[in-house]
Amino acid sequence: MVHAQTQPIFHEGNATSEGGQIKKISVGDVKAALQAGYDDFSQRPSHAVFLGLLYPLLCFVLLAAVTGRDLLPLIYPLIAGFSLVGPFAALGLYEMSRKREETGEMHWRDAFGVFRAAAFSQILVLGMLLLLLFSLWILTALLLYTYTLGTIATPEAPLAGLFTTSEGWTMIMAGNALGAVFSVLVFAISAVSFPMLLDRHVDTPTAVALSLKVVAANPRAMAYWGFVITAGLFLGFLPLAVGLAVIFPILGHATWHIYRATVK
Repeated sequence: MVHAQTQPIFHEGNATSEGGQIKKISVGDVKAALQAGYDDFSQRPSHAVFLGLLYPLLCFVLLAAVTGRDLLPLIYPLIAGFSLVGPFAALGLYEMSRKREETGEMHWRDAFGVFRAAAFSQILVLGMLLLLLFSLWILTALLLYTYTLGTIATPEAPLAGLFTTSEGWTMIMAGNALGAVFSVLVFAISAVSFPMLLDRHVDTPTAVALSLKVVAANPRAMAYWGFVITAGLFLGFLPLAVGLAVIFPILGHATWHIYRATVK
């Protein structure tokens, strides 16, 4: 079991929703959930498996960018879009933390318990929703590029003028603003919904509605949690995404503890 000192110390609230009672948490509880996530990661480091999945994907993207330049303007949106599908990609980490909480032990094979979840079909529905939002984000980024920097760029230099023209700066500012909208939306609907679908036999609308209410009931703590996720993923991508091998699993494990702290 996670040591008592690392368990989130939440504050009981009176907000009740279909699927569970929403509890109030503080920034300190988020920090405690992060510590609990680190404890889970330390017991069974999952970075090796994550690297095995991460690097083939990155190599594919980079190879496509090098061999055909058409994808080059989308490198940043693709990297930024990782946060949109991250909650779905972390399913195995939630299940490992759930199993450790239940039995006091955690093994690699526990991640495959996702496929035995009572609400597995609903997990797939929510996962498809995130993939749809990811696709919409990439399409939005492509259209934004086409109508801003794409009007002056050349096939040989698709990012020429990015920092030296008004079109480039328009794309940067509008792209970051639109990306933030997508990120906030995905964060709100998936903050606790995937862990809840693993833990309880509920449907996707119920899990999403409760996730939205958790975020609304804990604006300060959840804003801090969202900042931690954003900063963590940003730092993880800096050294050629090597840092994600540690940061992503810790965030995934911590998400389970955020769920346990906010939903009764």
